[in-house]
Amino acid sequence: MNPSNPLESVYFINIPKLELTSCNALEIDSTIPLPVQKKDNQADADFDPKEIAPEQILSGMLTVLAYDSKNQHLDYYRSLLKKIKPNIKKELCEAAILKTKNEDFDLAEEIFRALIGFDPQDVAIMLNMALFLDQRADSYRNAGLFDDADAYDDSAYSYYEQAMNSEPPLPDVYFNVGFFYMKQHKYREAKDAFETYLALTCETSDEEMGENGVYKKERAQEIINNISNQNMDDESFKAAYDLISSGQEEKGLEQIRDFLQSNPKVWNGWFMLGWGLRRLERFPEAKQAFLEALKCGGDTNADTYNELSLCYVEEKDFAEAKKCLMKALSMEPESTKIISNLGYLALAMDNKQEARNYFTAVLEYDSKDKIAAAELLKLEQETN
Repeated sequence: MNPSNPLESVYFINIPKLELTSCNALEIDSTIPLPVQKKDNQADADFDPKEIAPEQILSGMLTVLAYDSKNQHLDYYRSLLKKIKPNIKKELCEAAILKTKNEDFDLAEEIFRALIGFDPQDVAIMLNMALFLDQRADSYRNAGLFDDADAYDDSAYSYYEQAMNSEPPLPDVYFNVGFFYMKQHKYREAKDAFETYLALTCETSDEEMGENGVYKKERAQEIINNISNQNMDDESFKAAYDLISSGQEEKGLEQIRDFLQSNPKVWNGWFMLGWGLRRLERFPEAKQAFLEALKCGGDTNADTYNELSLCYVEEKDFAEAKKCLMKALSMEPESTKIISNLGYLALAMDNKQEARNYFTAVLEYDSKDKIAAAELLKLEQETN
Protein backbone atom coordinates (compact mmCIF):
# COMPACT_ATOMS: atom_id res chain seq x y z
CA MET A 1 0.00 0.00 0.00
CA ASN A 2 2.91 2.31 0.69
CA PRO A 3 5.53 1.66 -1.97
CA SER A 4 8.29 3.66 -0.26
CA ASN A 5 10.03 2.59 2.94
CA PRO A 6 9.51 5.26 5.64
CA LEU A 7 12.51 3.90 7.56
CA GLU A 8 14.80 5.12 4.77
CA SER A 9 14.23 8.66 6.05
CA VAL A 10 15.54 7.80 9.54
CA TYR A 11 19.17 8.01 10.76
CA PHE A 12 20.36 6.23 13.91
CA ILE A 13 22.91 8.08 16.02
CA ASN A 14 24.30 7.89 19.55
CA ILE A 15 23.75 10.97 21.72
CA PRO A 16 24.71 11.26 25.42
CA LYS A 17 21.96 13.68 26.46
CA LEU A 18 19.37 15.94 24.90
CA GLU A 19 17.22 18.94 25.71
CA LEU A 20 13.95 17.36 24.60
CA THR A 21 11.70 19.20 27.04
CA SER A 22 11.61 22.52 28.79
CA CYS A 23 12.71 20.65 31.93
CA ASN A 24 16.20 19.53 32.78
CA ALA A 25 18.20 17.63 30.20
CA LEU A 26 16.94 14.09 29.74
CA GLU A 27 19.50 11.40 30.44
CA ILE A 28 20.05 9.25 27.38
CA ASP A 29 21.58 5.77 27.22
CA SER A 30 24.51 6.52 24.95
CA THR A 31 24.88 2.85 24.03
CA ILE A 32 21.49 2.81 22.29
CA PRO A 33 21.26 4.68 18.97
CA LEU A 34 18.38 7.13 18.67
CA PRO A 35 16.33 7.36 15.46
CA VAL A 36 16.36 10.82 13.88
CA GLN A 37 13.88 11.79 11.18
CA LYS A 38 15.45 13.57 8.22
CA LYS A 39 14.07 16.98 7.36
CA ASP A 40 11.95 17.16 4.22
CA ASN A 41 14.05 16.96 1.03
CA GLN A 42 17.26 16.82 3.07
CA ALA A 43 20.14 15.11 1.24
CA ASP A 44 22.37 12.69 3.14
CA ALA A 45 25.36 14.95 2.58
CA ASP A 46 23.52 17.83 4.29
CA PHE A 47 22.82 15.92 7.51
CA ASP A 48 24.59 17.53 10.47
CA PRO A 49 24.19 15.82 13.89
CA LYS A 50 24.86 19.15 15.61
CA GLU A 51 21.71 20.66 14.07
CA ILE A 52 19.28 17.96 15.18
CA ALA A 53 16.01 19.38 16.54
CA PRO A 54 14.27 17.50 19.38
CA GLU A 55 11.19 17.07 17.17
CA GLN A 56 13.27 15.06 14.69
CA ILE A 57 14.06 12.49 17.38
CA LEU A 58 10.44 12.31 18.53
CA SER A 59 9.35 11.81 14.92
CA GLY A 60 12.11 9.27 14.36
CA MET A 61 11.01 7.17 17.35
CA LEU A 62 7.38 7.23 16.17
CA THR A 63 8.45 6.15 12.68
CA VAL A 64 10.36 3.20 14.12
CA LEU A 65 7.37 2.24 16.30
CA ALA A 66 5.13 2.42 13.23
CA TYR A 67 7.25 0.48 10.74
CA ASP A 68 9.94 -1.55 12.56
CA SER A 69 8.14 -3.96 14.90
CA LYS A 70 11.28 -6.12 15.25
CA ASN A 71 13.57 -3.32 16.43
CA GLN A 72 15.33 -4.49 19.59
CA HIS A 73 15.10 -1.09 21.27
CA LEU A 74 11.32 -0.52 21.02
CA ASP A 75 10.77 -0.68 24.80
CA TYR A 76 13.47 1.94 25.33
CA TYR A 77 11.94 4.27 22.73
CA ARG A 78 8.50 3.80 24.33
CA SER A 79 9.90 4.69 27.75
CA LEU A 80 11.51 7.84 26.38
CA LEU A 81 8.30 8.93 24.66
CA LYS A 82 6.31 8.42 27.87
CA LYS A 83 8.74 10.64 29.77
CA ILE A 84 8.89 13.33 27.10
CA LYS A 85 5.19 13.31 26.16
CA PRO A 86 3.05 11.83 28.97
CA ASN A 87 -0.18 12.43 27.00
CA ILE A 88 1.16 11.18 23.70
CA LYS A 89 -1.51 8.50 23.18
CA LYS A 90 -4.35 10.99 23.56
CA GLU A 91 -2.62 13.53 21.31
CA LEU A 92 -1.90 10.99 18.58
CA CYS A 93 -5.43 9.55 18.71
CA GLU A 94 -6.95 12.99 18.26
CA ALA A 95 -4.54 13.80 15.43
CA ALA A 96 -5.27 10.51 13.62
CA ILE A 97 -9.03 10.99 13.86
CA LEU A 98 -8.75 14.56 12.56
CA LYS A 99 -6.58 13.45 9.64
CA THR A 100 -9.09 10.71 8.83
CA LYS A 101 -11.97 13.21 8.81
CA ASN A 102 -9.97 15.40 6.45
CA GLU A 103 -9.22 12.31 4.30
CA ASP A 104 -5.48 12.78 4.76
CA PHE A 105 -5.30 9.00 4.77
CA ASP A 106 -1.56 8.48 4.40
CA LEU A 107 -0.70 10.58 7.44
CA ALA A 108 -3.62 9.14 9.45
CA GLU A 109 -2.40 5.60 8.74
CA GLU A 110 1.13 6.49 9.79
CA ILE A 111 -0.15 7.91 13.09
CA PHE A 112 -2.33 4.85 13.77
CA ARG A 113 0.64 2.56 13.07
CA ALA A 114 2.77 4.59 15.49
CA LEU A 115 0.02 4.29 18.12
CA ILE A 116 -0.09 0.52 17.76
CA GLY A 117 3.69 0.37 17.97
CA PHE A 118 3.58 2.55 21.09
CA ASP A 119 0.98 0.38 22.86
CA PRO A 120 0.31 -2.88 20.99
CA GLN A 121 -1.88 -4.18 23.85
CA ASP A 122 -4.44 -1.36 23.66
CA VAL A 123 -7.53 -2.96 22.05
CA ALA A 124 -9.22 0.41 21.54
CA ILE A 125 -6.31 1.53 19.34
CA MET A 126 -6.49 -1.77 17.44
CA LEU A 127 -10.21 -1.17 16.83
CA ASN A 128 -9.61 2.41 15.69
CA MET A 129 -7.01 1.17 13.23
CA ALA A 130 -9.48 -1.40 11.86
CA LEU A 131 -12.19 1.26 11.51
CA PHE A 132 -9.77 3.59 9.74
CA LEU A 133 -8.69 0.92 7.24
CA ASP A 134 -12.34 -0.06 6.75
CA GLN A 135 -13.21 3.57 5.93
CA ARG A 136 -10.20 3.90 3.62
CA ALA A 137 -11.33 0.78 1.74
CA ASP A 138 -14.78 2.33 1.26
CA SER A 139 -13.21 5.51 -0.08
CA TYR A 140 -11.17 3.57 -2.65
CA ARG A 141 -14.17 1.46 -3.66
CA ASN A 142 -16.30 4.57 -4.20
CA ALA A 143 -13.52 5.90 -6.43
CA GLY A 144 -13.55 2.69 -8.49
CA LEU A 145 -10.15 1.52 -7.17
CA PHE A 146 -11.32 -1.98 -6.35
CA ASP A 147 -7.94 -3.68 -5.92
CA ASP A 148 -6.83 -1.05 -3.41
CA ALA A 149 -10.18 -1.31 -1.65
CA ASP A 150 -9.88 -5.10 -1.34
CA ALA A 151 -6.34 -4.76 0.03
CA TYR A 152 -7.44 -2.32 2.72
CA ASP A 153 -10.44 -4.49 3.58
CA ASP A 154 -8.05 -7.40 4.13
CA SER A 155 -5.90 -5.26 6.40
CA ALA A 156 -8.95 -4.00 8.28
CA TYR A 157 -10.10 -7.55 8.92
CA SER A 158 -6.69 -8.56 10.27
CA TYR A 159 -6.97 -5.80 12.91
CA TYR A 160 -10.61 -6.63 13.67
CA GLU A 161 -9.52 -10.25 14.16
CA GLN A 162 -6.72 -9.28 16.54
CA ALA A 163 -9.14 -7.10 18.49
CA MET A 164 -11.71 -9.94 18.70
CA ASN A 165 -9.05 -12.26 20.09
CA SER A 166 -8.14 -9.89 22.90
CA GLU A 167 -8.90 -10.54 26.56
CA PRO A 168 -11.06 -9.28 28.13
CA PRO A 169 -13.32 -8.83 25.08
CA LEU A 170 -14.29 -5.29 24.08
CA PRO A 171 -18.00 -5.15 23.09
CA ASP A 172 -17.52 -2.32 20.56
CA VAL A 173 -15.22 -4.55 18.51
CA TYR A 174 -18.10 -6.92 17.80
CA PHE A 175 -20.55 -4.10 17.09
CA ASN A 176 -18.25 -2.61 14.45
CA VAL A 177 -17.09 -5.87 12.92
CA GLY A 178 -20.77 -6.71 12.47
CA PHE A 179 -21.08 -3.78 10.04
CA PHE A 180 -17.85 -4.84 8.33
CA TYR A 181 -19.39 -8.27 7.67
CA MET A 182 -22.64 -6.64 6.50
CA LYS A 183 -20.68 -4.64 3.92
CA GLN A 184 -19.28 -7.90 2.58
CA HIS A 185 -22.70 -9.58 2.57
CA LYS A 186 -21.49 -12.07 5.19
CA TYR A 187 -24.78 -11.99 7.05
CA ARG A 188 -24.28 -15.11 9.14
CA GLU A 189 -20.99 -13.75 10.51
CA ALA A 190 -22.61 -10.32 11.01
CA LYS A 191 -25.46 -11.89 12.98
CA ASP A 192 -22.98 -13.77 15.18
CA ALA A 193 -21.01 -10.56 15.81
CA PHE A 194 -24.10 -8.55 16.82
CA GLU A 195 -25.32 -11.40 19.03
CA THR A 196 -21.91 -11.46 20.73
CA TYR A 197 -22.15 -7.70 21.26
CA LEU A 198 -25.54 -8.09 22.94
CA ALA A 199 -24.28 -10.98 25.08
CA LEU A 200 -21.32 -8.91 26.29
CA THR A 201 -23.55 -5.94 27.18
CA CYS A 202 -26.62 -7.78 28.49
CA GLU A 203 -25.74 -7.21 32.15
CA THR A 204 -24.92 -3.53 31.67
CA SER A 205 -27.78 -1.23 32.59
CA ASP A 206 -29.14 1.39 30.21
CA GLU A 207 -27.92 4.06 32.59
CA GLU A 208 -24.38 2.69 32.44
CA MET A 209 -24.56 2.27 28.65
CA GLY A 210 -25.68 5.84 28.08
CA GLU A 211 -27.79 7.08 25.19
CA ASN A 212 -25.32 5.96 22.53
CA GLY A 213 -24.93 2.53 24.12
CA VAL A 214 -28.68 2.00 24.25
CA TYR A 215 -28.93 2.99 20.59
CA LYS A 216 -26.23 0.43 19.71
CA LYS A 217 -28.06 -2.35 21.54
CA GLU A 218 -31.32 -1.52 19.79
CA ARG A 219 -29.57 -1.27 16.42
CA ALA A 220 -27.81 -4.60 16.91
CA GLN A 221 -31.10 -6.32 17.76
CA GLU A 222 -32.81 -4.68 14.80
CA ILE A 223 -30.15 -6.01 12.41
CA ILE A 224 -30.29 -9.50 13.94
CA ASN A 225 -34.07 -9.55 13.49
CA ASN A 226 -33.76 -8.30 9.92
CA ILE A 227 -31.21 -10.97 9.00
CA SER A 228 -33.34 -13.68 10.58
CA ASN A 229 -36.66 -12.50 9.14
CA GLN A 230 -35.22 -12.26 5.62
CA ASN A 231 -33.20 -15.47 5.87
CA MET A 232 -30.11 -13.54 4.82
CA ASP A 233 -27.84 -15.94 6.68
CA ASP A 234 -28.97 -18.69 4.32
CA GLU A 235 -26.08 -20.63 2.72
CA SER A 236 -27.42 -20.07 -0.81
CA PHE A 237 -27.43 -16.31 -0.28
CA LYS A 238 -23.82 -16.25 0.94
CA ALA A 239 -22.67 -18.63 -1.81
CA ALA A 240 -24.35 -16.45 -4.44
CA TYR A 241 -22.48 -13.35 -3.30
CA ASP A 242 -19.13 -15.14 -3.13
CA LEU A 243 -19.58 -16.61 -6.62
CA ILE A 244 -20.79 -13.41 -8.30
CA SER A 245 -18.11 -11.24 -6.71
CA SER A 246 -15.41 -13.70 -7.80
CA GLY A 247 -16.53 -13.62 -11.44
CA GLN A 248 -18.58 -16.84 -11.45
CA GLU A 249 -21.84 -15.08 -12.21
CA GLU A 250 -23.70 -17.99 -13.81
CA LYS A 251 -23.12 -20.24 -10.79
CA GLY A 252 -24.01 -17.36 -8.47
CA LEU A 253 -27.28 -16.79 -10.31
CA GLU A 254 -28.22 -20.44 -9.77
CA GLN A 255 -27.65 -20.03 -6.03
CA ILE A 256 -29.62 -16.80 -5.72
CA ARG A 257 -32.53 -18.23 -7.72
CA ASP A 258 -32.61 -21.18 -5.29
CA PHE A 259 -32.72 -18.67 -2.44
CA LEU A 260 -35.53 -16.65 -4.05
CA GLN A 261 -37.70 -19.74 -4.51
CA SER A 262 -37.93 -20.00 -0.73
CA ASN A 263 -37.67 -16.27 -0.02
CA PRO A 264 -39.54 -14.43 -2.82
CA LYS A 265 -40.12 -11.27 -0.76
CA VAL A 266 -36.50 -10.60 0.26
CA TRP A 267 -35.33 -7.51 -1.58
CA ASN A 268 -31.63 -8.32 -1.07
CA GLY A 269 -32.16 -11.53 -3.04
CA TRP A 270 -33.66 -9.66 -5.98
CA PHE A 271 -30.89 -7.07 -5.74
CA MET A 272 -28.23 -9.78 -5.93
CA LEU A 273 -29.99 -11.40 -8.88
CA GLY A 274 -30.01 -8.02 -10.66
CA TRP A 275 -26.38 -7.40 -9.77
CA GLY A 276 -25.29 -10.73 -11.27
CA LEU A 277 -27.35 -10.19 -14.41
CA ARG A 278 -26.06 -6.65 -14.82
CA ARG A 279 -22.46 -7.89 -14.59
CA LEU A 280 -23.30 -10.30 -17.41
CA GLU A 281 -24.75 -7.34 -19.38
CA ARG A 282 -28.18 -8.92 -19.42
CA PHE A 283 -29.70 -5.52 -18.78
CA PRO A 284 -33.45 -6.12 -19.44
CA GLU A 285 -33.50 -9.04 -16.96
CA ALA A 286 -31.39 -7.09 -14.49
CA LYS A 287 -33.79 -4.15 -14.68
CA GLN A 288 -36.75 -6.40 -13.81
CA ALA A 289 -34.86 -7.84 -10.85
CA PHE A 290 -34.03 -4.38 -9.49
CA LEU A 291 -37.64 -3.23 -9.94
CA GLU A 292 -38.73 -6.28 -7.95
CA ALA A 293 -36.17 -5.36 -5.28
CA LEU A 294 -37.75 -1.91 -5.02
CA LYS A 295 -41.20 -3.46 -4.47
CA CYS A 296 -39.88 -5.72 -1.70
CA GLY A 297 -38.17 -3.02 0.38
CA GLY A 298 -35.08 -2.09 -1.60
CA ASP A 299 -36.48 1.40 -2.13
CA THR A 300 -34.67 2.48 1.04
CA ASN A 301 -31.29 1.51 -0.45
CA ALA A 302 -29.39 3.93 -2.70
CA ASP A 303 -27.51 1.10 -4.43
CA THR A 304 -30.76 -0.32 -5.80
CA TYR A 305 -31.53 2.93 -7.62
CA ASN A 306 -27.91 3.31 -8.70
CA GLU A 307 -27.82 -0.18 -10.23
CA LEU A 308 -31.22 0.29 -11.86
CA SER A 309 -29.99 3.52 -13.48
CA LEU A 310 -27.23 1.59 -15.26
CA CYS A 311 -29.86 -0.63 -16.87
CA TYR A 312 -31.88 2.37 -18.03
CA VAL A 313 -28.75 3.94 -19.54
CA GLU A 314 -28.17 0.80 -21.63
CA GLU A 315 -31.76 1.08 -22.85
CA LYS A 316 -31.10 4.77 -23.60
CA ASP A 317 -33.95 5.69 -21.29
CA PHE A 318 -31.98 8.62 -19.93
CA ALA A 319 -34.92 10.29 -18.20
CA GLU A 320 -35.58 7.24 -16.00
CA ALA A 321 -31.85 6.79 -15.41
CA LYS A 322 -31.62 10.36 -14.14
CA LYS A 323 -34.65 9.91 -11.86
CA CYS A 324 -33.00 6.85 -10.31
CA LEU A 325 -29.66 8.56 -9.79
CA MET A 326 -31.22 11.67 -8.26
CA LYS A 327 -33.20 9.44 -5.89
CA ALA A 328 -29.99 7.62 -4.95
CA LEU A 329 -28.19 10.95 -4.47
CA SER A 330 -30.95 12.20 -2.15
CA MET A 331 -30.20 9.19 0.07
CA GLU A 332 -26.40 9.47 -0.14
CA PRO A 333 -25.61 13.07 -1.14
CA GLU A 334 -21.84 12.65 -0.79
CA SER A 335 -21.50 9.38 -2.71
CA THR A 336 -18.82 9.91 -5.35
CA LYS A 337 -19.95 6.71 -7.07
CA ILE A 338 -23.43 8.14 -7.68
CA ILE A 339 -22.09 11.56 -8.69
CA SER A 340 -19.69 9.89 -11.13
CA ASN A 341 -22.57 7.95 -12.65
CA LEU A 342 -24.44 11.22 -13.13
CA GLY A 343 -21.36 12.42 -15.00
CA TYR A 344 -21.39 9.34 -17.25
CA LEU A 345 -25.11 9.81 -17.84
CA ALA A 346 -24.47 13.40 -18.91
CA LEU A 347 -21.80 12.13 -21.33
CA ALA A 348 -24.26 9.60 -22.74
CA MET A 349 -26.68 12.49 -23.32
CA ASP A 350 -23.85 14.48 -24.96
CA ASN A 351 -24.04 17.14 -22.27
CA LYS A 352 -20.33 17.69 -21.74
CA GLN A 353 -20.61 20.76 -19.52
CA GLU A 354 -22.93 18.97 -17.12
CA ALA A 355 -20.59 15.97 -17.12
CA ARG A 356 -17.68 18.29 -16.35
CA ASN A 357 -19.62 19.73 -13.41
CA TYR A 358 -20.32 16.30 -11.95
CA PHE A 359 -16.75 15.01 -12.30
CA THR A 360 -15.47 18.26 -10.78
CA ALA A 361 -17.85 17.73 -7.84
CA VAL A 362 -16.42 14.22 -7.36
CA LEU A 363 -12.92 15.66 -7.06
CA GLU A 364 -14.14 18.22 -4.54
CA TYR A 365 -15.23 15.31 -2.32
CA ASP A 366 -12.22 13.15 -3.13
CA SER A 367 -9.24 14.84 -4.78
CA LYS A 368 -7.61 11.42 -5.36
CA ASP A 369 -10.45 10.00 -7.47
CA LYS A 370 -8.52 8.82 -10.54
CA ILE A 371 -11.59 8.00 -12.63
CA ALA A 372 -13.14 11.47 -12.34
CA ALA A 373 -9.74 13.07 -12.98
CA ALA A 374 -9.27 10.97 -16.13
CA GLU A 375 -12.72 11.89 -17.44
CA LEU A 376 -12.08 15.61 -16.86
CA LEU A 377 -8.75 15.31 -18.67
CA LYS A 378 -10.51 13.70 -21.66
CA LEU A 379 -13.08 16.50 -21.72
CA GLU A 380 -10.36 19.14 -21.62
CA GLN A 381 -8.46 17.46 -24.47
CA GLU A 382 -11.62 17.32 -26.56
CA THR A 383 -12.21 21.02 -25.93
CA ASN A 384 -8.68 21.89 -26.97
